[in-house]
Amino acid sequence: MNAGGDPDRDDFGLPPVDIEIPDDARELDRDVQAYQRELRALRRRQRARRLRAPLTREGMVLPLLAGCLILALITSTLLIMFAADQTGMPETPGHVAAPTAPRRAAAGSQRATRKINEPLPPGEIMVGGKPVPLSSLTGPAPVVLALVPVNCNCAPALRVVTAQAAQARVPVFLVAASGAEQQLQGLAAQAGSGLATLAEDAGNVLSGAYGSGVRAILVRPNGLVASVARPPWAGLPTALRELSPAAPVRH
Repeated sequence: MNAGGDPDRDDFGLPPVDIEIPDDARELDRDVQAYQRELRALRRRQRARRLRAPLTREGMVLPLLAGCLILALITSTLLIMFAADQTGMPETPGHVAAPTAPRRAAAGSQRATRKINEPLPPGEIMVGGKPVPLSSLTGPAPVVLALVPVNCNCAPALRVVTAQAAQARVPVFLVAASGAEQQLQGLAAQAGSGLATLAEDAGNVLSGAYGSGVRAILVRPNGLVASVARPPWAGLPTALRELSPAAPVRH
């Protein structure tokens, strides 16, 4: 501005402008607010541009590639699983496939249920070095077959069985499983079972039908199994009395 109040010559080539300086700075509040609104709008546009960047042509490459790799991995895994289920070694002539675990478990459960109110399984045991059919053990009197497994530390349990059977006047057979024949004499002496008859189940007929471990098989005079007891012999005295209250003891 020159002394007359007119615009003076501009040495920088800028267009002439009128600049008004307010006397009170509060008059600039509207301009400041407009400037802040412009800054906020600019920041919003920048944030929106960053959010839309993955959806643009350049930003879609990496996510699309990662998705394709994951899909290929899942597909290959499924193909390997299905191929492993459907392929296997061809069976040679005369080859019999081994039973699966569920089938073996089912067979075991069927043997376990073949106990009560059924005759003893077909087979024989050795008594005094001679084979004796299981079906001939019973006659007019019942009998108790105490199964003695291999490496059995069961003298106290056998002592209870023989004592309670003697009290009920029911004869007892101590039947050793295959491999436990040499232990039977010692166990019988420890159990004090002088009235029991010692026998050997060389073919594991009884243990295969009624399970391994110490068992007391109570057989009625008609040859049917009344019950199968295990230590600690809960209810054994009652079962023996119901078996035959007045059966003679076999010597």
